[in-house]
Amino acid sequence: MVTSKRYPVALILDLDDTILDDSSSVQSAWRDVCVDAATTQPSLAPERLVETIFQVRDWYWSDPERHRVGRQDLRATSAKIVHLALQKLGIDDEKLARAIAFAYRDRRDAALRPLPGAIETLAALNRRGFPLALLTNGAGPAQRAKIDRFDLAKYFRLVLIEGEFGAGKPNERVYRHALTTLEARPDQTWIVGDNLEWEVLAPSQLGLWTVWVDRTGNGVPADSLARPDQVIPVLSDLLALLDG
Repeated sequence: MVTSKRYPVALILDLDDTILDDSSSVQSAWRDVCVDAATTQPSLAPERLVETIFQVRDWYWSDPERHRVGRQDLRATSAKIVHLALQKLGIDDEKLARAIAFAYRDRRDAALRPLPGAIETLAALNRRGFPLALLTNGAGPAQRAKIDRFDLAKYFRLVLIEGEFGAGKPNERVYRHALTTLEARPDQTWIVGDNLEWEVLAPSQLGLWTVWVDRTGNGVPADSLARPDQVIPVLSDLLALLDG
C-alpha cells in the first residue's frame, strides 16, 4: 500500500540490512562451518547439521523475548543454537558447538559490507540538509564496532544502539528519543528500514511515515499487520522517492 507522501523534515534509518549487508552470507557461512566440522567429526553429516541448525534457529528467533535477550550476545546465542541442534542429532558437545558457532560469527563479520549505494545515499542526504538518526538493536560493542568500521557516525545527529540506550525497537521510547533529538514531529519524519515490526508497525502507530526496504522483493506477507506507506528494494532508491 502506498499512501500520499509527506515530505520529511528529518529521517530515521535502520542499520543492518538497510545500510549494511548483514544477511546475504548467512546460508553460505553456516554451510561452510558445518562442512569444516564434519572433517573432525565423521558422524556429522553437514547437510543434516545445517538443516537442524536452521530449524532450531528459526524456533529460537521466533519468540520476541528470546530475540531481545539473544541479540545482546550473538556469539553466545549462536553457540546455544548449535548446541541444541547437535543434541537433536545425538551429540552433546558444548565445545564443538562453540567452535562451530564462533567460526560462523567470524565468517559473518568478515563478509559484512555496506549495501550498494548506501554510503553514497547517506552522503547525499547530508548534502540536502536532512538531520538523520540511526536506530539499531543489538549489543553496544558489536553494533558500535560496525558503525566505527565503516565510519558511519559522521552522517548522523543521533546514533542510538539498544545495548547502550537500555531499550530497543519497537519500544516507543526509542522513536520518541530520536524525534526529540532530531527536533521533528512524527508527521514530519520518515523512518526507513527492513523490519516490518520495528520500522513499520510500531513507528506508524506514533504517526511516522514508514518506508520499508523489501530486499527480497516478496512484498508484505498477507498475514502481517504492518502496512508501509512506501516500499523500496534498496536504500539508494530513497533519493528518487524524495524527488518523486
